[in-house]
Amino acid sequence: MRMSGAIRTFGVFEQATEAAAFIMTDIPLDRTPADRPQIALLATIDRAPALVAAGGLVLGFAAIAGLIDLRQAALFLVGGLLGAALYHGSFGFTGGWRRFVVERRGRAVRAQMLMIGIAAVAMIPLLAAGSLGGKPLVGALAPVGVSVLVGAALFGLGMQLGGGCGSGTLFTVGGGSARMLVTLVFFIVGAVVGTAHLPWWLELPSLGVIDLGREFSTGTAVFATLAALGLVALATALVERRTHGDLEWEATPPRAGWSWVLKGPWPLVGAGLMLAVLNIATLLLAGHPWSVTFGFGLWGAKIAQAAGIPIETWAFWTWPGPQKALASSVLADVTSVMNFGIILGAGLAASLAGKFAPKAKLPLGSLLAAVVGGLLMGYGARLSFGCNIGALFSGIASGSLHGWLWFAAAFAGSFAGVAARPLFGLDGFNRT
Repeated sequence: MRMSGAIRTFGVFEQATEAAAFIMTDIPLDRTPADRPQIALLATIDRAPALVAAGGLVLGFAAIAGLIDLRQAALFLVGGLLGAALYHGSFGFTGGWRRFVVERRGRAVRAQMLMIGIAAVAMIPLLAAGSLGGKPLVGALAPVGVSVLVGAALFGLGMQLGGGCGSGTLFTVGGGSARMLVTLVFFIVGAVVGTAHLPWWLELPSLGVIDLGREFSTGTAVFATLAALGLVALATALVERRTHGDLEWEATPPRAGWSWVLKGPWPLVGAGLMLAVLNIATLLLAGHPWSVTFGFGLWGAKIAQAAGIPIETWAFWTWPGPQKALASSVLADVTSVMNFGIILGAGLAASLAGKFAPKAKLPLGSLLAAVVGGLLMGYGARLSFGCNIGALFSGIASGSLHGWLWFAAAFAGSFAGVAARPLFGLDGFNRT
């Protein structure tokens, strides 16, 4: 793909869509029913962190509405709902993928396919229309090339070491995880380094952007996407049934009336449905689907700039979208305000569940895994135009072929990551 074409793609995609996904520190969030958090019917609320998180959401909404606009403030609250859904639903890509390759249990993967499919049914037709009420709508489109292939593989490797992807890192930090705070710091570092190298990667072979909605009719694009997602789900079911003789079903934990809405846990499929609806809401409000990792690179770039590094001269930060974001307040960046909302929403959810539990003690091996994993994810996300959210979830739901390439490469990288975990004292294929 020629550089000029790549820059045009990035100007539309990166500012509009970049790219859960989701793991709580290093514990699979898609645990078996016996392992999932059992919320006591009269669980004690962690009042202090609940007040801080709730206050942050209220004050953040007011500040963003006053300084930017009401639409941006609404997106901040959408982020809060995403954080709550991620936390209460224990909806995981990282743990779900690891559990499939290690235990041959695919319940989480099937829930992910359902989530993406629901979003695709709404998003592909909306994107084909091009606008709604005069507001332009742009999908999570990116070139199908070497940069995506390599970046996604690095990301998949990193997420098994770091303990989660972009959104998973955010909501576990919100839940009080010190380890994931380390992952986030080095995720940011890796993302900034990735912005320095991305122009070179984009010079490598690429097929360009392949948008199924434009290549075929809208109906064909939706059908093909649903069929492919269904095949993935079917494959996991066949593997699981062959290994175990049956499929695992989610047991219903004890819930008192509607208290589970605030205190959790949420059904896995229900959480996935909520995430799909909120991604569609993001598209309608922001004009592009949900994304996560552009914000990390932006935060790191602003810190580097404040430290005297002339990052604004780097090629990436001279492109229209990134240049505008670097010159503006982080509150004007959709990805950033939604990320802030995810942290606070997850913090409030954890506090209401009585599970806000910061832990500062980290074994050296686990700490090193968080550092390496964060660097790999940050760098890989920049090369591949996002993480499990912006590239996989939003990419496939937008009808972009790069999302499928990202899926395959990241899954392969994740497989390697599971094999590498014992090097850092973490569980791998041989569970202890």
